[in-house]
Amino acid sequence: MVPKELIQAIEVGDVRKFYKSTVWKHKRKEILKRDNFECQRCKSKGRFSKAEIVHHIKHLRDFPELALVNDNLKSLCATCHNEVHPEKFEKFRSNWEERNEPITKERW
Repeated sequence: MVPKELIQAIEVGDVRKFYKSTVWKHKRKEILKRDNFECQRCKSKGRFSKAEIVHHIKHLRDFPELALVNDNLKSLCATCHNEVHPEKFEKFRSNWEERNEPITKERW
């Protein structure tokens, strides 16, 4: 059960409060241990990678009530987590594409 104060924090967009909470840190450890510290996405493809991230299958912001439900959590490596969350990189990609000039004017 997710404490009411954490659900409220998530609903107003303060997910950092959730990720810094003791209850999340314990749950994260539990899920990594459950999955033998192996990336479940890589494992499903016959590969092996060490998991370092616990991913919310149904997004935390959309389903705060599932924040600590074991069936909604799985261990992923950083590469797989980035692949399932491409939206996190959109702002960087658009900033890079908008910049048409070199970072510096100096040329070698």
